[in-house]
Amino acid sequence: MLNNKKIIVVLPAYNAAKTLEKTVSEIPLDLVDEIILTDDYSNDNTIEIAKKLGIHYIIAHDKNKGYGANQKSCYQKALELNASIIIMLHPDYQYTPKLIPAMCSLVAHDLYDVVLGSRILSKGALKGGMPLYKYISNRLLTFIQNILMNQKLSEYHTGFRCFNAHYLKQIDFENNSDDFVFDNEILAQLCYKRARIGEISCPAKYFEEASSINFSRSVTYGLGVLRVSCSYFLQKTTWFRFSIFKKA
Repeated sequence: MLNNKKIIVVLPAYNAAKTLEKTVSEIPLDLVDEIILTDDYSNDNTIEIAKKLGIHYIIAHDKNKGYGANQKSCYQKALELNASIIIMLHPDYQYTPKLIPAMCSLVAHDLYDVVLGSRILSKGALKGGMPLYKYISNRLLTFIQNILMNQKLSEYHTGFRCFNAHYLKQIDFENNSDDFVFDNEILAQLCYKRARIGEISCPAKYFEEASSINFSRSVTYGLGVLRVSCSYFLQKTTWFRFSIFKKA
């Protein structure tokens, strides 16, 4: 615990067998109370490795439900276990778990309600191997999102996030997309709840085993991001109402 807060790390996994052990080895177990892994019907031995590593809570989907659905299962279980702070970390070792203490500290001491591990705050994204087209689209989407959502974030697309569980209880994330745009929907919902969102610079690694979406799915994701941001903007005018912003 940190400042008497129960800390749970959630790992939404899909074919993470090659990177799971590296990821878990860097999670500070002296600080983290529980680890939850949700496996979205992997076709490798992710579950077997998770068991070998001693992860107590393993949720196995009986079919591939999607990235957003994977996170929903993680958050449901973490809230069921009465987490105070929930860290969502991709188990593909693209982000370093060594930043967990710093991110949790900002939430545990009530400085922020959400902390994002940003690949953009430093100059490490391209050096770490982020494809140029993804870097450019990340910057462009973030610029538009900041205007529409009245924020000053460096990116909305990171797979490393720390939440005050109190705020996850207030939003209806269950009805969000089961696909990748879930990440942006949940941030839009938290912004609408006026959650204080901070960022910390996070080095990122891009390599063959790291998860990534192809170009066509990236385009679909980008269009979804714009839809969510426009919905937020229109919702704030009070002339329109969108279901994702209803109370949990």
